[in-house]
Amino acid sequence: MNSLIESNLRAHQDYFSRALADDALLEQWNGAAEAIVHCLGKGGKIMVCGNGGSMTDAMHFAEELVGNFRAKRRPFPAVALSDSGALSCIANDFGYDQVFARQVEALGKPGDVLIAISTSGNSANILNASQVASKVGMKVVGLTAGDGGHLNSCADFLVKGPDNQYSDRIQELHIVLLHTWVEFIEKNLL
Repeated sequence: MNSLIESNLRAHQDYFSRALADDALLEQWNGAAEAIVHCLGKGGKIMVCGNGGSMTDAMHFAEELVGNFRAKRRPFPAVALSDSGALSCIANDFGYDQVFARQVEALGKPGDVLIAISTSGNSANILNASQVASKVGMKVVGLTAGDGGHLNSCADFLVKGPDNQYSDRIQELHIVLLHTWVEFIEKNLL
């Protein structure tokens, strides 16, 4: 058992070390952080979407903004596009590839930010939501890994983990990046 724990902790450490050494990742994270703070400072909202584990990360990030993270403070407007009723209705009527796009079209405003989480960067529903967000006048932050997949073509900021071989490592990095955005927001908007 200890060898499994050690192996996983070393793999985590290696992945995070490679992320830390990636200047492009850090630059894109910074640009996205500034865009998110600018959006919230101007009264806009953050919308977040993802599939599977990435959806739970989206929900976690939104609740940290609406609730609180490290500081007792006013809530920041954020919504995870995870309502099961909306998802099943939209999937039934328009197809699963439209479940996030319809919500972005209904709720998104110019100046808002969409954080689109996809470990591969190729999820059709994430790409469609990102394209709609751009048309609406929102900034799109892609959170992915490897080469970024098709999110490269529709994100204003693309924060990519070092590779996309193991989705668990990517999701571990994503949650750290999301938590750090919340901390950055609290430090800059309080």
